[in-house]
Amino acid sequence: MSHLLRTSRLFAWLFLTGLSVAVITASGFYLYLRPGLPPVEQLLDIKLQTPLRVYSKDHRLIAEFGEKRRAPITIEQIPTIQLQAFMAAEDARFYEHFGVDIKGLMRAAVQLVSTGEIQSGGSTITMQVAKNYFLSRDRTFIRKFNEILLALQIERELDKNRIFELYLNKIYLGNRAYGIAAAAQVYYDKPVNELTLAQMAMLAGLPKAPSAYNPLANPERALIRRNWILGRMQELGYITADAYDLAVNAPLTASYNATEAEVDADYVAEMARAEMVRRFGEDAYTDGYSVTLTVEGDKQQTATEALRAGLEAYDQRHGYRGPIGQLEPSELQERDVAELASNYPRVESLLPAIVTSVSDEEQQALVHARGIGQAVMPFETMTWAKRYKTEDLAGPEPKKPSDVVAVGDVIYVKLQNPAMIDPEDTGSEEPRITPVKVALSQVPRVEGALISLKADTGAIEALAGGYSFNQSKYNRATQADRQPGSTFKPFLYLTALENGMTPATIYNDAPIVFEDSELETAWRPENSSGRFGGPTRLREALYSSKNLVSVRLLRDVGIRTTLENLEQLRIPVDNMPDNLSLALGSGLITPMQLARAQAVIANGGFDVEPYLIEEIRDMNGEVVYQAPKTILCEDNCDDLVAKEELEETPESLTDANPKDLTSEGLTDTRDDQSIRLMKRLADERSVYILHSMMQDVIRRGTGRRAQALGRSDIAGKTGTTNEQRDTWFAGFNHKVATTVWVGFDQPAPLGRGEYGASTALPIWIDYMQVALKDAPPAVMPRPNGIVNVRINPETGERARPGEEGIFELFKEEEAPPALTAEDSNGGGSDNGGSDLSRQLF
Repeated sequence: MSHLLRTSRLFAWLFLTGLSVAVITASGFYLYLRPGLPPVEQLLDIKLQTPLRVYSKDHRLIAEFGEKRRAPITIEQIPTIQLQAFMAAEDARFYEHFGVDIKGLMRAAVQLVSTGEIQSGGSTITMQVAKNYFLSRDRTFIRKFNEILLALQIERELDKNRIFELYLNKIYLGNRAYGIAAAAQVYYDKPVNELTLAQMAMLAGLPKAPSAYNPLANPERALIRRNWILGRMQELGYITADAYDLAVNAPLTASYNATEAEVDADYVAEMARAEMVRRFGEDAYTDGYSVTLTVEGDKQQTATEALRAGLEAYDQRHGYRGPIGQLEPSELQERDVAELASNYPRVESLLPAIVTSVSDEEQQALVHARGIGQAVMPFETMTWAKRYKTEDLAGPEPKKPSDVVAVGDVIYVKLQNPAMIDPEDTGSEEPRITPVKVALSQVPRVEGALISLKADTGAIEALAGGYSFNQSKYNRATQADRQPGSTFKPFLYLTALENGMTPATIYNDAPIVFEDSELETAWRPENSSGRFGGPTRLREALYSSKNLVSVRLLRDVGIRTTLENLEQLRIPVDNMPDNLSLALGSGLITPMQLARAQAVIANGGFDVEPYLIEEIRDMNGEVVYQAPKTILCEDNCDDLVAKEELEETPESLTDANPKDLTSEGLTDTRDDQSIRLMKRLADERSVYILHSMMQDVIRRGTGRRAQALGRSDIAGKTGTTNEQRDTWFAGFNHKVATTVWVGFDQPAPLGRGEYGASTALPIWIDYMQVALKDAPPAVMPRPNGIVNVRINPETGERARPGEEGIFELFKEEEAPPALTAEDSNGGGSDNGGSDLSRQLF
């Protein structure tokens, strides 16, 4: 036997021995690791961590909650060229291998032997799916073997397209973007199918090192990586030479694009977030729930803006409190002004700005505003800035800019106009740029709330809980217990109407003194005007907001009777006083509770349950919660429920949790969660008459400003507490009930001349102009048993022939008795009925 043959046999035996050892070793690893490997079926059940998204009723984004931005997408929605970009970058032979690329692993092994480190793992896309979904990111041999075994299993049980889809939805691409759809949004503000070739290659370069190749953090390295991928795509025949040249010369266009809310509704968003966490725990942030609220986008945006504008208007009426900071002129020269301005926070639309020059001759100041740069602040925007002293006292009106600001002042401004080309400058080679103009402003100290409900269902159409959620998370709409003042009076008058009183009942509007053994001095209630009107009909007393009549009325109706009626209306009475001050609204109630109670009046006396969440869908788009259907019922509630139960209700809409999704976490104890019953709480005839009386608040009373809306169907009531600590306006038509409150968080006087009609009502008007736009008039239908009777306004009795009279509404059985023949012989002509301005229909 020759030496060559013996050597060959030796090498053959060594090879077989090595192969056997390798097989035995691999088998040992397999037998050792296999029991701990998860089943591939779990891939199909894994929930991608997708953020919670909150939408308005018209599907405009309000907020997104969750650490990971993700928008799952199917492979059919991804352009082929984008798939090829990822293959060129990560795994060119993806559709050819069986889950493991032997060449890639050999290359990694050579790197390990030659350098002592694993420089590239040789992982295929399938292996990355195994790692991303099941394994840690530790760079160890055990993890790599697990990765290989899982990749083989995945390839046996899933097709290639499904594996690729899982990969593209899971990978981290920097800036909290997980998955290609989220990355396209974050970097380019586009859907995947609208990306250019250069942008596709840029995204494909991110999985290897999302921070190192990030076009925002490291544009130079990102450009190198992008162009390398484009070169690989050309080598592999995915793109032509012309397409390569065009893409490789394309500039970097990436920018950070956070998901922008389409509706400014932070307080509403927080209410929805808290409710979702209550229901689903921390999974609410990651399981891809989509929540649709009852608020409408335009109405909600208007509510937010109207409240802020009203609070700013009040704040400016009481003067300028001075700059929020002061910088030395030398500091402005030595340091970057933009950097200095960035040290102060933006508050909603108010921008921090530094005054850089003041010119009394040019009647302006120059400022450097955060996010804008240099801007002009004309003196006309500063004329309101009297020096604040107290809520009742301000300094003289400023005459020139230097009376208000000085160089180095740090102030807040509002943008008046963006920089633009001067439209009148058409002849010059370089058209003039109109400078940015800003107006002096300041962050209001006063706060407020606005709540608007659909009167017939309780759905929240808009809610604003304060000036700025970023400044204060305290939601005054649902959390602030305040005195309602005269907005409480309609409930007292409703109690009176249900206990035999009529709008024509006469009370004396005159001074009254009450002795109380618990008080050191007697209680002498007064009208806000300080004047007295003598004998006054209840209708007139309500629209003129006569305190003394209300106190006498409560005394006659009874405190206990009134409190019981409040309970019947489901108005909380725990914080209501058990004395005559109740008539003046001295109890405590939240704006939401008052809005709910007003909605009961607005809808004709039916119960109302405010709620915010209309629908919840899971990440697959399946409905997991639907707000119960509202049913108005008199005495036939059981029959209506039985009828509704005959209709098929999808099982997916059944809510196992007995707690209803309401704005205040109210508990609904009914077993049937597909129906929300609204039972009658007040006599419809009494409510109808009260509607008419509250419409007179708008026509001739304290709410006359609301006539600016030009509508005949609105009613309401102003409210102002002692020392103007709380101011309100609660108004409605038959479909919408809206309540506005204004005051300080720590109750304090708002100042002379500040009443519900001057602080809260303008906000209500601004909101209702949009809420009622193009809506037909909505008035409560006139119930049976109501009559119109012509009465003597001085006595409340039927008018005799020839007497000046007005028409009044009565329940049929409570109308003034008919005139006798003797009464009717008073002679004279009936001229009173011709005075249409005083007739009440």
